[in-house]
Amino acid sequence: QVQLVESGGGLVQAGGSLRLSCTASGLTFTYYTMAWFRQAPGKERDFVAAIAWRGGSIDYSDSVKGRFTISRDNAKNTVYLQVNSLKPEDTAVYYCAARSGLISTYSREYMYWGQGTQVTVSS
Repeated sequence: QVQLVESGGGLVQAGGSLRLSCTASGLTFTYYTMAWFRQAPGKERDFVAAIAWRGGSIDYSDSVKGRFTISRDNAKNTVYLQVNSLKPEDTAVYYCAARSGLISTYSREYMYWGQGTQVTVSS
């Protein structure tokens, strides 16, 4: 079965950085658009970034543009999210997701999800 496993979350101070990873199994990774979403307590799950199957097309939410970078290594079935200049409002559970198709910013259009990794930013 398909599994997406995130790692790399943690507790950091404002201004710090983390590198989140998501490794996929059970699917042909190169066929899938990969994305990161995040969900803060009491809030909806929001789009963060996505990268198309060849990496040629990338999209970011306005709130993270210029601070976060998404990339993928198809040989390792892994997608990364480099998060820099972290702010307390970036605190959330970060989820990896996959869909077969073009980039979408809507969580309902992603068919596979990981369990999430917690990112906590202290002020």
